[in-house]
Amino acid sequence: MRATPEQDRFAADTERFRRELLAHCYRLTGSAHDAEDHVQETYLRAWRAYAGFEGRASTRTWLYTIATNVCLTALRSRQRRLLPSGLAGPQPDPDRPPRVVAPGEVAWLGPLPDAWITPPDDDPAATVVGRESLRLALIASLQHLPARQRAIFLLREVLAFSAPETAAVLGASTAAIKSGLQRARARWEELAPSPEDLLEPSDPRARALLEGYVAAFEHADARLLEEVLRTDATLEATPFRDWQAGRTTCLHVLDTYVLGAPGDWRMTPTVANGQPAATVHRRDAGGVLRADGVVVLAPTATGLARVVKFHDPALVGVFGLPEVLPG
Repeated sequence: MRATPEQDRFAADTERFRRELLAHCYRLTGSAHDAEDHVQETYLRAWRAYAGFEGRASTRTWLYTIATNVCLTALRSRQRRLLPSGLAGPQPDPDRPPRVVAPGEVAWLGPLPDAWITPPDDDPAATVVGRESLRLALIASLQHLPARQRAIFLLREVLAFSAPETAAVLGASTAAIKSGLQRARARWEELAPSPEDLLEPSDPRARALLEGYVAAFEHADARLLEEVLRTDATLEATPFRDWQAGRTTCLHVLDTYVLGAPGDWRMTPTVANGQPAATVHRRDAGGVLRADGVVVLAPTATGLARVVKFHDPALVGVFGLPEVLPG
């Protein structure tokens, strides 16, 4: 069906903001699935209200108002999303098998495919979302802020909205926004991840670390892992409660409980949260390579500082790969 002139005007006014709205909803919710749903709801509400939009605010601010409030409404009835490191300190006993969290006990943070927020090469007008504002450690820390403080902090500190603009988005007074930001900043000082000079995914050193990590799993070779992990590396995986700190402990747990035999794993490089990543398939008892999840790495000049594995087979499809691989 051919679009109407009004639909064409709506698309011309709003579509260029879709990627940055998706990033905003992801920062608020910690879930790519939820962010996608909330952006769809944002555009549905915007289309319904488009005829009455009088342009008193910019189109961008208008869309952010809808998107932010869609997210805040959804967050009222949902648990905050966490990583294992947000539950407790590292596991001190490497000889204890990692414990799985009971279904429904924790809502887990998820990764965001860079492809969702990266504009096509032939679309110079599309907004490029800064990768540093989507780093996994930052998103994990943000989830510990109360939802409304999180929204204020993101609008003011990440998106550079003014206090009056933020007040308009949230339907609050400017004084309330300034007070909320002060509280959010104070809490953020306690929560913010340690500064880390992460390598860009395109950096040859980052690519080499990713290739080394993939090779270690596909060849079930713990020595290769030792070459890519930093001495202070951390390892965590959902839906496990326990996580590990220190290369020696990480290697012991991976070698004892995870690596298996050569050929058990197949990993396909990708990018998530502005970091090197890989989709993961694991060979089942019948010899079939089935979707297993996604791993996200934190590469630095001295090795991998952090490894986060998301055991969720559905994520493989989110990153564009099939459930089953040949061979």
